[in-house]
Amino acid sequence: MALALAGAFLLTLGAVIGANALVVISASGEDTKDVAKLRHAQVALVLGAQVQPDGRMSAMLADRVSQALALWRAGKVDRVLVSGDHRRWAYDEPGTMRNALLAAGVPASAIFTDHAGFNTWASMVRARKVFDVKSAIVVTQGFHMARALYLARAAGLSAQGLDSDLRGYGAQGTKSDLREVLARVKAVGDGAIGSHVLLGPQIPITGDGRASWGPPPPGGTSAPASVPQER
Repeated sequence: MALALAGAFLLTLGAVIGANALVVISASGEDTKDVAKLRHAQVALVLGAQVQPDGRMSAMLADRVSQALALWRAGKVDRVLVSGDHRRWAYDEPGTMRNALLAAGVPASAIFTDHAGFNTWASMVRARKVFDVKSAIVVTQGFHMARALYLARAAGLSAQGLDSDLRGYGAQGTKSDLREVLARVKAVGDGAIGSHVLLGPQIPITGDGRASWGPPPPGGTSAPASVPQER
């Protein structure tokens, strides 16, 4: 029994190490913190992160939005696609990001919202199949970047990455680093089997972004407010 358990442990450990190596190596050299080094792409694909109960962006999300704004101002992208969790009217990652970009001067027509980017794989598949994105600059933190780029390519996107580590993230950063070890294993599985993703009508990225914003919230539900970046 002990020998069998030891064998199972070693196999599991090997699978975890192998999956992490595959994801990290496949994305090597395709991300940077320097906007000037990036090639022009159709979109900045900004991945969602936590929105606080009071509507403020978490530090990680605020930094992603800040980097997306830098890409837009540098002329590196033609559109911005914000993708995140909006399972409930009261919790809206893409709407919060969109409103922050609007407040910073990005034209409404250039901002697309993906309200069903429930995880990284869904964001990538929907970018390709719903929004007809072909090339993207993925905007997220460094701990997440290798997995994001791996899944972007598995979904058929030509992808580069802009790291959004503009500060330290304390305990949340440590937790995210640890979680990523197992998340990369899942990513390899998602890419290999093409895990199911909720799709819907096509909203071409070449059109007007406002077509993707969806209906207003129902009566009595507050829309996400424009929020300042945390410092």
